[in-house]
Amino acid sequence: MERNPIETLHFSPVVEQLAAQAQRDVAEQFQHIDEVAEYNTRKVLCAFQSHQVQEAYFAGTTGYGYDDLGRDKLEAIYAQIFGAEDALVRLQFVNGTHAIASALYASLKSGDVLVSAVGAPYDTLLGVIGVTGDEPGSLKSYGIGYRQVELTEDNLPDQKALARAVREPGVKAVLIQRSKGYSTRSSLTVAEIGALISTVKENNPEAVCIVDNCYGEFVETMEPTQMGADLIAGSLIKNPGGGLAPMGGYVAGRHDLVEAAAKRLTVPGIGRECGATLGQNRLLYQGLFLAPHTTAQAVKTAVFAARMMELMGYQTEPYSLQRRTDIIQMVSLHSGELVERFCKGIQSGSPVDSFVTPVPWDMPGYDSQVIMAAGAFIQGASIELSADAPMRPPYTVYLQGGLTYESGKTGIMLAAEELLKTRK
Repeated sequence: MERNPIETLHFSPVVEQLAAQAQRDVAEQFQHIDEVAEYNTRKVLCAFQSHQVQEAYFAGTTGYGYDDLGRDKLEAIYAQIFGAEDALVRLQFVNGTHAIASALYASLKSGDVLVSAVGAPYDTLLGVIGVTGDEPGSLKSYGIGYRQVELTEDNLPDQKALARAVREPGVKAVLIQRSKGYSTRSSLTVAEIGALISTVKENNPEAVCIVDNCYGEFVETMEPTQMGADLIAGSLIKNPGGGLAPMGGYVAGRHDLVEAAAKRLTVPGIGRECGATLGQNRLLYQGLFLAPHTTAQAVKTAVFAARMMELMGYQTEPYSLQRRTDIIQMVSLHSGELVERFCKGIQSGSPVDSFVTPVPWDMPGYDSQVIMAAGAFIQGASIELSADAPMRPPYTVYLQGGLTYESGKTGIMLAAEELLKTRK
């Protein structure tokens, strides 16, 4: 009896061999990633059990969202997991930038000064601060000053310069960005963030330390709040949402500052009392429960991508055998054509919109054209496999995500096929 063959993806022998070699080379890294995921899963499970999570918490609210027990319990669980006094976890945060901005506004008033500890922050925060544009509602428009401490010649945080900067009059808050963003520096480990916080507190004990924690949650066994950060903030469609959260963000840290952030998210007098969950609580809980494992899948994808690209002769940061602090993988391609080909390959490996060819465009919040490859179940979810790059020298592409390592690996292999076409 003749059987109908099942279609599957096929690769050239060269790419198959490169992939097999890359996976062998990173076996020890994968073991470490699994160990971190197991520890963090136990931590999350412990928090769920401590707060006696039950079916009733999954019911949502509408309208004002008063007395949403599931929402309030989820915030207590986030606080426990992150070692914080309090947390604000809301669907009403439209993205990570919004959550970080709420943390900034909670910590600063007119006449105060914000210091960025590791050079310029992520592009979308420049408008929030008022470095670019002249938008109403920016920190600058409210009379809040801004300074940034540049990196050293070795592209490292400058502790001495930071100490001097925070001693200047008016400095009330310091922003520390965990991920590299679109810079070429290394992302900061939790230990390195802790060292920066110590420098700030030694020289200005009253300054509020705010950590942009995007892309970093559950990659290590500790979070910046456990190292003295007063506030951390991030997006639910990145690591902590586990690929299931449909939207939202969080702020966690000192109780008074979290309360102040809630009043920026809504309004004074309302704060955290309002905010309907519209039947989404189950996804937020389940996504958080899966987050350590899902994050590990993304980290494995990044490590595999680094080794694959290294075998093909491209420079990576972090390199494949380096321990990770976030899910971001940087690959230096040195030409716009190669960036577009890489992104085309990643897009073709997506479960959604795989037939689409990504092209550079003028994306709001960025000072140059940006190309983005993202075929995701949740629009813009960085925990799902995606790649993006500003179309400017040195033409570096930033890869992140992968709900499963197997699918992430496939996407990387398709990107490799596209890059190899330029060598024929």
